[in-house]
Amino acid sequence: MASTLPVVTVLCPAGVDGVDGADAPAGLDTLRDRAEIRTVVAEDLADGLRGADALFLWDFFSSAVSDAWHAADALRWIHVAAAGVDKMLFDELIASDVVVTNAQGIFDRPIAEYVLGAVIARAKDFAGSLTRQHDGVWEHRETHQVRGSTALVIGTGAIGREIATLLRAVGVEVFAAGRTARSDDPDFGTVIASEDLAAHIGAADHIINAAPLTPQTRGLIDGDALSAVAEGAHLVNIGRGESVDEAALVEALDSGPLGFATLDVFAVEPLPEDSPLWGREDVLLSAHMSGDVVGWRDALAEQFLDNARRWLDREPLANVVDKERGYVPRT
Repeated sequence: MASTLPVVTVLCPAGVDGVDGADAPAGLDTLRDRAEIRTVVAEDLADGLRGADALFLWDFFSSAVSDAWHAADALRWIHVAAAGVDKMLFDELIASDVVVTNAQGIFDRPIAEYVLGAVIARAKDFAGSLTRQHDGVWEHRETHQVRGSTALVIGTGAIGREIATLLRAVGVEVFAAGRTARSDDPDFGTVIASEDLAAHIGAADHIINAAPLTPQTRGLIDGDALSAVAEGAHLVNIGRGESVDEAALVEALDSGPLGFATLDVFAVEPLPEDSPLWGREDVLLSAHMSGDVVGWRDALAEQFLDNARRWLDREPLANVVDKERGYVPRT
């Protein structure tokens, strides 16, 4: 007799011999008395989607869903183990009745700590100290105080708000850029319209991109914006690489006025070996890891299990994405 349990398909990264224990999320066994669990890799996703009611994208950077969409004959819910969902949204999914949820909340504090660390590291010239240490050079310098500086946070979602909280705690004045301008935001105070970015970006010592990738934010930080920054300004990108014109970024570093860039995300990842961003003393690079603290995978798995229990109990799901906008709207 065929199972009458709902089917949950889990898309996992491929191990050496397909899906193995190291590649599957922890805790799936806790659902097996209430759902049929299928674990598949990208090449088998079409088969795994046939008859499936739910899909968990544990392989969260995979673009395999669009290729296998023709087989999604019963799908009602997709959960993505990432805050950004731009990699997997496509026209057919957006137009469908399938609900999409994401991992909002898991990465907010770790990413905010990364940004705070980047702001302090730049102000205190930790990179310069490390270079001199390697070169055996003793050179006294004066650095800058963080308190009293100004930060512009691009993106008014949960991550941007956590960044604002930590920056304000050390005396940084914060304002933001978002979809609509306003003057009474509870976390940012003033929010400028993103379309007016170039007119306001010069007021910030630190520019932090925390925006999701949408048609409106793709290429948002372009040559016009970068040429309008304050002399010596610091750009921190923990949003998406495609939000920044990387050629214009290099030009702004080479010729001014941009003074430094801390980059965790890039238009192409891994960053190509021939990228002009490598080897620069005015750029600090990290490998898309600003939110990946010890225990993050277990936290992502538990978040999915909690939402799966809600779904099985017919309760409202957490972190429902507005598929047209590409992010979870603030309530």
